[in-house]
Amino acid sequence: MTAMAISPLSDFAYKQVLEIIDKQEPDGKLPSEDELARKLGVSRPVLRQALARLRSEGWVYARRGSGNFVGKPPALQSTTFGPLHSIPDVRSFLEFRCLIEGESAAEAARCTDAQMLAEIERRQRLLESAWSRGELGIEEDIAFHGAIAAASGNRFFSMTMAALAEQTRVSIKLIRELSPLPMVRRAVDVRNEHRAIGEAIKAGNAEAARTAMVDHLRGGMTRLFGIDNVRNPGGNDSSGA
Repeated sequence: MTAMAISPLSDFAYKQVLEIIDKQEPDGKLPSEDELARKLGVSRPVLRQALARLRSEGWVYARRGSGNFVGKPPALQSTTFGPLHSIPDVRSFLEFRCLIEGESAAEAARCTDAQMLAEIERRQRLLESAWSRGELGIEEDIAFHGAIAAASGNRFFSMTMAALAEQTRVSIKLIRELSPLPMVRRAVDVRNEHRAIGEAIKAGNAEAARTAMVDHLRGGMTRLFGIDNVRNPGGNDSSGA
């Protein structure tokens, strides 16, 4: 992601793994992380950073307990979601995310892969660090949600999140620029919502993770549209987060 700090070694590993991917068919299994790290001459933490970037872009997806596989990034897929055209379009987009990411978070809470769970925590720390520096942290925010999708063990969650990255950027900017709520209160709410998601996943509580994710996304709708204008994805009224 362009706004994230990427080390030269991680960038090298990223490019080298891309070359390996280019020689394989979609859904082909990649070598183990140990084998890749030895082959590229980098440490496993460096390799994991490169793999996390590749997952967020759709080049790689993980199957729980089976390793990493070759994906197909959105730019190479026949289906695209297109830009957000209006405020009602943003509302529909956030409602869609409630449905998709609620289940993604629940599945991530069932993940037993220590590396994937550690990646979620790392992305959360990077997001909080960006906020502490006074930055918007949009790319870090997207990467946090992408790490959750990757930990779900379902490549279609990861591919969907990668395909929606630009729409997610637009919606985050709109919420932060147009929200009528005071900036300090908004920042506290968003930070607490992300922490609730991370804690529920770390605790392995699928229901709490689903609820925390949906509350976070509905909270964004409330911050943008106001309490009276937020509804459940199913169509019922909701007070939001």
